[in-house]
Amino acid sequence: MKRFFLSLSYFLSIFMLSGCWDRVEVNDIAIITATAIDLTEDNQIKVTAQVFIPRALSGGGGLGTGGGDLTLIRIGTGSNLADAVSKLQMVLPRTIFWGQCKVFIFGMGLAENGIREQLDFLVRHPEPRGRAFMFVSKADTEKVLQLLPPLERYSGEVLKELLDFNIGLSVTMKDLDLMLTSDAQNAVLPLIKVYPPNKGKMENESIPYISGSAIFSKDKMVGTIGEYETRGIMWIKNMLKDSTISFKAGNEGEEISVSPVQSDVKLKPRISKDKWKMTIKVKAEGDVVQNETKLNLMDPETIKRLEIDFEKNIKHRIEAAINPLQKEFNIDIIDFATEFHHHYPKEWKKVKNRWNEMFPQVEVSVDVDAYIRRPGYTSTPSGLPKDEVKK
Repeated sequence: MKRFFLSLSYFLSIFMLSGCWDRVEVNDIAIITATAIDLTEDNQIKVTAQVFIPRALSGGGGLGTGGGDLTLIRIGTGSNLADAVSKLQMVLPRTIFWGQCKVFIFGMGLAENGIREQLDFLVRHPEPRGRAFMFVSKADTEKVLQLLPPLERYSGEVLKELLDFNIGLSVTMKDLDLMLTSDAQNAVLPLIKVYPPNKGKMENESIPYISGSAIFSKDKMVGTIGEYETRGIMWIKNMLKDSTISFKAGNEGEEISVSPVQSDVKLKPRISKDKWKMTIKVKAEGDVVQNETKLNLMDPETIKRLEIDFEKNIKHRIEAAINPLQKEFNIDIIDFATEFHHHYPKEWKKVKNRWNEMFPQVEVSVDVDAYIRRPGYTSTPSGLPKDEVKK
C-alpha cells in the first residue's frame, strides 16, 4: 500500500510540474530603456522607443562613446497608444519588452491635450513598471532619446540618475496615477530641457536636464513653474534629502551654506468659522559646510541668529511655491485636499466638486524650526585674521 501511494504521488507530481512552453529567450526580446509619447500635427499618437542593443555591450564597445553604440531609436504612430505600439512592433524584429523601461516622457503637445488615455495603457499593461519615472519634455521628445551623453550609456539613464540625486521632483507611474485619482485630481511632473552642445560638437552630443515642473489640472498641463518654486514643493512633499541650502546671514551680505539638510514636514488643516486654514510645520537641521561671512560660528548667539535666517529662507522657498499655485493656477498639487478630507470629511463633501475654486481661499501659514547642529571643522572663517572675526 505504501508503495502504491508513493507511485501515485510520483505520477501526480509529473502532471503538476510546469513546463517552459511560454519561455521567452533574451535574444528574442527588444528591451526598451526609455519611451517618449507625443502628439503629431494630425493628432496621431507617436511613440518613440529607445531600444537596448545587448551585443554592443557584450562586444566591449560603447561605454566610452555615448549611447549611440548601446541603443537604437524606433518610432510607431497610431490612433492611440496601443495602436502606435503595435506599429512600433512592426519595425522591430523582436518582441517588445517594457519591463526594463525606467523612463517615460510626455511631449508638451500631448501633455497640454491630456495624458489620461496614454496613462491608462501604461497602467493597464502588465509589463511597464509602476516605479518607472515620468517626465514632460519642453524639447523635442525624439531628440531627447537620440542624445549621446558623454558620461552615461544613454539619455534615459541620465534622467534616472538625476532623480536619484534628488534633482527635481521624483514622480513614478504609480505616483502619477494616484495624483490623478486623488481628492484634488491634479498632478505635477518634472520638466526636461536639453543643454546646447559644446562648441564643435554635434547637436545630439549633449545631455538632458531637469528645469522646473509641469503643472496639470486633471490630466492636462496648464503651465510650468521654475526650479526655485519646485524646490518649495519638494519641501512640502518631504522629498528633500541631503540637500544644500545657502542663505544670507543677517546684514552681512555674504552667505552661509548648510548641508546635508534633513527635514520633516507635516500638514495641519483647520476649519474655524467657515475659514479653511492650513499650517505647514517644518523641522529642519544641517551642518555648516561653507562660511562666507566674518562671523564666529562657535558663538551660541551667532548660531541662534543664523538659525533665524535659516528659517526665513526655508519659509520663503515654501511660500514661493504656494503663491503661483493659489494665485495663478488655482491648482492643489500639495495634498491639501487629502488632508482636509481626512480630518474634516463632512465639510470636505460639501466642497469637493469645487475644490479648485476653494483652494485659493485657504489661509496658509508656514511654521519653521531650523537648527544648525555643527559649525564644521573650523570655528572661525578660513584665511581671516582673528581681529576681523565678528560675533
